Amino acid sequence: MNKQTLAVDKATASHSFKLRLPRAAWGLLLPVLALLAAEVGVRSGAIPDNLLPAPSEIAATIAELARHGLTGHVLASTVRVAIGFAGGALLAIVLGAAVGLNRTAEALLDPTFQALRAIPSLAWVPLLLLWLGIDEAPKLVLIGIGAFFPVYMGVASGIRDVDRKLIDAARLYRLSRFALARRVLLPAALPAIFTGLRNGLSLAWMFMVAAELIAASQGLGYLLSDGRETSRADIVLAAIVLLALLGKASDSLMRRLENRLLAWRDSYAPA
Repeated sequence: MNKQTLAVDKATASHSFKLRLPRAAWGLLLPVLALLAAEVGVRSGAIPDNLLPAPSEIAATIAELARHGLTGHVLASTVRVAIGFAGGALLAIVLGAAVGLNRTAEALLDPTFQALRAIPSLAWVPLLLLWLGIDEAPKLVLIGIGAFFPVYMGVASGIRDVDRKLIDAARLYRLSRFALARRVLLPAALPAIFTGLRNGLSLAWMFMVAAELIAASQGLGYLLSDGRETSRADIVLAAIVLLALLGKASDSLMRRLENRLLAWRDSYAPA
């Protein structure tokens, strides 16, 4: 058997292995290795358990919290993210479309939005407390602010970056402005819009943590604060794990919606 045949056999075996192993399993590889390394490090004494509890202890803490109201915390945070993201994303789609379709609106609005985009999340907290008090309103507004800017950028840039040849072809068919937006601009801009929506959703979860520092008595942000104040690293890490899982779950739902609505794309798919 010559060397060329051996190389072909190895390539075939490697390809077959990749086919047998589901893609989701590759995504779990790094987290599982990190958890195993942390477990071994803590159990061996190489890592202080007061700073980084073992993953098994964190799992036990999550189970304990589940028996003492964890569902309420998760539900409170999820509802806040859903309402804040919906409001911020809807406003961003309207204003982003106006900026993308109209140069006057771009000149009027875009400089202000770009300046506001640079303000950190915690800088909004004292202002929202002064304006809206300490109830739900400032929390929802802060989450909406976090979701607004990535979605706005995705919508505005998606519309502005549509290929001019598509616009010229549509004008040859004498499409109205509404038909041009519905049949050409919107489909062509959808990939960028969905990228903005996914980024906005992830930022909504991040801003939710800052929002729940505003006198919250429920939510994962409250658990983070409670764990810090009681020096319970296991509670802090349990809340972080739950935030990661919820963020990943919501992003996966958004990605499935994107794949369904953009099934017509003939885009590059890596091997």
